[in-house]
Amino acid sequence: MGSKVFHTLLSAAARCPQALFGCCYSGLRASSWSSGSRRLMSNGDSSMNVFDRRMKRRQRDWSAKQQDSHLYDYLRDEVGTRLADRVYDVARTFPLALDVGSGKSHIAPHLSKEVVERFYLADISEPVLRRKKEGEIPTHCVVADEEFLPFGENTFDLVVSSLSIHWINNLPEAFKQIHQVLKPDGVFIGAMLGGDTLYELRCSLQLAETEREGGFSPHVSPYTSVSDLGHLLRQAGFNMLTVDVDDVVVHYPGMFEVMTDLQGMAESNCLWNRRALLHRDTMLAAAAVYKDMYSNEDGSVPATFEILYMIGWKPHESQSQPAKRGTATASFGDLSKLNRPTTNQKDKS
Repeated sequence: MGSKVFHTLLSAAARCPQALFGCCYSGLRASSWSSGSRRLMSNGDSSMNVFDRRMKRRQRDWSAKQQDSHLYDYLRDEVGTRLADRVYDVARTFPLALDVGSGKSHIAPHLSKEVVERFYLADISEPVLRRKKEGEIPTHCVVADEEFLPFGENTFDLVVSSLSIHWINNLPEAFKQIHQVLKPDGVFIGAMLGGDTLYELRCSLQLAETEREGGFSPHVSPYTSVSDLGHLLRQAGFNMLTVDVDDVVVHYPGMFEVMTDLQGMAESNCLWNRRALLHRDTMLAAAAVYKDMYSNEDGSVPATFEILYMIGWKPHESQSQPAKRGTATASFGDLSKLNRPTTNQKDKS
């Protein structure tokens, strides 16, 4: 059945390649709305209202109340470990830290009291906070929306966030709030899903829905592109920025297992314009396309999670500053002469 469905889709693609493969291949790697990437508004208004935050809270509440919810923590635990390593790279002790969108606390258990003395965990879901993971660092839970942080200015020495802020509608404002609650010379270290996340699932759904229903609607939420992230942080007031990208590829038996785990992670779609249901034959066609296009030799299928890591510092006079323009004592043109022997060296030889 899968092969038959796939050949049908290929025939449809041949009739209209731009409508099908254009949106999946060129679109997925570009920063466009249909590709699942979120960019700044061209008119200067960077605010967007694409996510239903109440729906996201209900998803997180439901996930936390499941008896087997711990089985779906593997991605958050992995990214939390990698983010904790970046905290260790900063050679200092942080008296007070904040985890924005902490979930069950996937970062603090990987840190020691020599690095962070106290942690505040802020999350939109109270049931999630009730299932927090314990570590050696004392933690305090606060039910708060990541879009509206209820903390005073210059409060925290460190702010971290892992796999949460990609659900925020107004990222520029969120970064400004994080900058505000940091003390001068404080650091923000975060991780969020990037624009190429779940491109296999997105492409399969778009192909199947276009062939079966004559068009497609977004089923995977839009993400911020890495090219925009540095600009957003600098616009919020951070300096000494570091942004890097890492891919985490998880293998599943099939597409339906991917979607089941996304629901267990509370990472299901919460767009305002989401479709409530997909037709059964469309789902079966998408699963067949997923297998035919992306399956491994053992029959499993990959799901790619692109992780964007960011580090930004709140300015302080103690930080190293670039030299003033015109104060250089050497020219870039002299660099090519560094390895050349001087006149005295030539005479000695």
